[in-house]
Amino acid sequence: MRVLPRKASGQRDPTDAAPRRPRSRKKPRRWLRRLGIAALVALGLLLVSTAVNAAMERAEKSGIPAYGERVPVGGRALNVYRSGGEGQPIVLLSGLGTPAPGLDFAPLVRELGGFDVLVVEGLGYGYSDMDGPPRSNENISAELHDVLARVQVRQPYVLAGHSIAGFYMLDYANRYRSEVSAVVGIDATIPKPGDGQVPEPEPGFSVERALAVTGIVRAVTFVAPGLLDPDSDAYTDDELHRMRLMMSWNFGNPAVTDETARIANNAAALRGVTYPDDLPVLAFIADESDDSTATKLSSAENLLANVDRHEIVPLQGHHYLHWTQSRRMAEEIRAFLGSGG
Repeated sequence: MRVLPRKASGQRDPTDAAPRRPRSRKKPRRWLRRLGIAALVALGLLLVSTAVNAAMERAEKSGIPAYGERVPVGGRALNVYRSGGEGQPIVLLSGLGTPAPGLDFAPLVRELGGFDVLVVEGLGYGYSDMDGPPRSNENISAELHDVLARVQVRQPYVLAGHSIAGFYMLDYANRYRSEVSAVVGIDATIPKPGDGQVPEPEPGFSVERALAVTGIVRAVTFVAPGLLDPDSDAYTDDELHRMRLMMSWNFGNPAVTDETARIANNAAALRGVTYPDDLPVLAFIADESDDSTATKLSSAENLLANVDRHEIVPLQGHHYLHWTQSRRMAEEIRAFLGSGG
């Protein structure tokens, strides 16, 4: 019988399993390093894009003559484009976030030849200043009133507005009834009934503004202009080009961001408000051949039930009716105003 020698103390038996090596930490560190490098590259590209975008915007603004006249109001300036016709004044107000109302309304302005058409660009729009007081109904109406007084528009004038301008026309017509001869809504937004208080919006980070400042909006308008261009053949190439540029300049600006955040507040402030009984109202409704058309027609009928003379005219097309239906709209407006409007 063999007797195996006893191991000396601390001596490892070669038959024993090899001790486990500690796991290498190089792999996780490598991935962290790669992520850090990628983040720095992305940040660098973003900074370069922001600088290039700012430089291009400065060059564009200095090289392209602005349309309209900047009118000082309350420490800010609102831009007003005026057709210069000799007829009855018609004041056009744009929908929410329209980057260049003076150009967006161009087809309708052309069809309304003979009228003294004014496109008033509120704060955050077109060539107006991009920030200002809270975008409440009251402030927007007061600014519009001051601008019209400063440009000495003849009274009474017609108010015509698209989309969210429906709020402001309703507010304005009740504040300054004697100065308004008629109202024309272009698929105008109608405040929904409701109850309860709406909290004041709180300022926050604007993703939309970040997209504009960093040049991403500019890149989209360059690579895929069809995504943002009006779905219409009623615009000149120059108008389309300028509208793309002004989209990159104005998208997500502070005034429009605040106006968007206050939609619920402005709607709540108009609960139960109707147009004066004796104020003629012409309402164009976009007939998009779906269930929304019936809803909009019903809402318009309810809002105008007390108005002695009103007409509701559905037109085939999408929300921006003036892109494709300007000729028909001008005909209806002339007939409406000519029959006692």
